[in-house]
Amino acid sequence: MIKRLTTRDPDFTQQLAALLAYENAQDESIEQAVAEILTAVRTVGDAAVLEYTRRFDHLQAKSMIELELPKRELEAALFNLPAGQREALEQAATRIALYHQKQLAASWEYTEADGTRLGQKVTPLDRVGLYVPGGKAAYPSSVLMNAIPAKVAGVGELIMTVPTPRGERNALVLAAAALAGVDRVFTIGGAQAVGALAYGTQTIPQVDKIVGPGNAYVAAAKRRVFGVVGIDMVAGPSEVLIIADGSTDPDWVAMDLFAQAEHDELAQSILLCPDLRFIDAVAKSMARLLPEMPRQDVISASLSGRGALIQVRDLEEACTIANLVSPEHLELSVADPNALVDRIRHAGAIFVGRYTSESLGDYCAGPNHVLPTSRSARFSSPLGVYDFQKRTSIIEVSADGADKLGRIASTLAHGEGLQAHARAAELRLKK
Repeated sequence: MIKRLTTRDPDFTQQLAALLAYENAQDESIEQAVAEILTAVRTVGDAAVLEYTRRFDHLQAKSMIELELPKRELEAALFNLPAGQREALEQAATRIALYHQKQLAASWEYTEADGTRLGQKVTPLDRVGLYVPGGKAAYPSSVLMNAIPAKVAGVGELIMTVPTPRGERNALVLAAAALAGVDRVFTIGGAQAVGALAYGTQTIPQVDKIVGPGNAYVAAAKRRVFGVVGIDMVAGPSEVLIIADGSTDPDWVAMDLFAQAEHDELAQSILLCPDLRFIDAVAKSMARLLPEMPRQDVISASLSGRGALIQVRDLEEACTIANLVSPEHLELSVADPNALVDRIRHAGAIFVGRYTSESLGDYCAGPNHVLPTSRSARFSSPLGVYDFQKRTSIIEVSADGADKLGRIASTLAHGEGLQAHARAAELRLKK
C-alpha cells in the first residue's frame, strides 16, 4: 500500500527525489479555457460571469443581484446552526483571531542628527477577495483562516465568492462568513470568479489581492491575474512529514498519515523513523484502520502514489531530510520534541510533540492553516496578517541632510551615467 525506504540504500537520494517529484506542468486545455474566461470577464463583465455561472454551475440567474447573498442570510445561517457546530466555529474563530493579533505590524520612524526623518508606514489593503470552494465541498475553516487575518489587519472590505452548483449552499460556510465579518458574498466560482475579483465588473468591485484555495481552473486563473492583483500563493498538493522515535502509539501516527492522505490522491504523507519495529507497527495499524475510513479509496491512492515509510539512521538524519523536503506540515512525534525544533529550518508549520496532531492546526489551534507546499517553505511563510498589510517607506530629508546625501547620490548617479539624477541632487547642495 505504501512504499518502504531506507536511507541506507545506495540510491536513496534518487528514490527520495522521485518521491518528492510533482508534475506541476499546466494542462494546456485548462490554460486555454481559463484565458478565454478571463478575457470575457475583463471585457464584458457581469454578462460573462452570468453566462459562465449558467454554464458551469447551472444557476439561471438573470442579474448579478440574484447572485449576491444578503447579510441577513449569512447571519441566519449562523443563528440556525446546531449549538455544537456554532460553539465549535466560534471557539475556533476566537483562537484564530487571538493568534493573528500578535502578528500586527506597526509603523515606525527615526530622526537622524541632521534632522532627516526616515521611517516605514504600515497600512492595510483596501479590498481583498476570498475564494471559497462550494457545493458539496464544505470548508468553513478556510473561510476563518483567510478572512480573520484580513480583518485583524484592518482590510476595508472583504468580498467572498463561493460557487453554489444548482443552488446548493453550505450553511457552515455561510455561517463562517458571518462570523468572520465578510462584507459581501457572491455565489460564483471558477476562473470567472477570479476574473471578476481581479478586473472588477459592473457589480463586483476590483480587489487588491485574492486569497483562498480552489481547483485547477482557479489556480490557473490566479497565476494569470497575478500582477493585476496580488495573490496568496498557488498551492500544490497538501503534505505531512512525521518524525517519530517509536514512542508514540502507532495508531496515532497511522491516523495522522491518513488525515493528510484523505485530502486527495496527490497529497503526500511521509514517516521518518530510526526504529524498524515501529515502522512495522505503523504499517500494521494502517492496514487495520484503513477499512474504517469513509475516504479509504482516496487515502489508498495517495499513500500508494506519493506516501512512504522511511527508516533513518537517527533523529539527526531525520531532521536533515526534513529540511530537504521542507514540508507543509511537520510533526515531531518524539519523546523530546523541543530538542529537534531548533534543527528544523524549513517547514510551513511545526507540530511539537505526540499530542499535537496536524488536524488541530487545520481547525482551531490558532496559527494559519494556509501553508507553503511543494518545498516552497524554503522561502515562503504561512498566510498571516502580514499578507494583508503593506509597507510604505517614509523619507523626509532636511537641508543639512540634502547636502550630505546629495553628494553621495551625485557621485553614484554619475557613476551610473544618470546625469539628471545627479543634477537633481546637486541643485539642493549648499553653495
